[in-house]
Amino acid sequence: MSEVIYNRIAMLRAERGISRRQLAEALGVHYQTVGYLERGEFSPSLHLALRLAEYFEVPVEVIFSTAPFPRIGVT
Repeated sequence: MSEVIYNRIAMLRAERGISRRQLAEALGVHYQTVGYLERGEFSPSLHLALRLAEYFEVPVEVIFSTAPFPRIGVT
């Protein structure tokens, strides 16, 4: 059984005007890893999840969830 981890990495990147390559360089990972994370094709290690939270200066649960995030503007 594979557990899905939902994330807001693409949204956070877009809000800050950061490319996948820029984020990857800041985290010390390959830029394709960022794409895999954003599409949910790869779940991050705890260490990488915490580094992402630190990079974006938000709690880790703002980026990752086991339940889908509500759509913005949808009530």
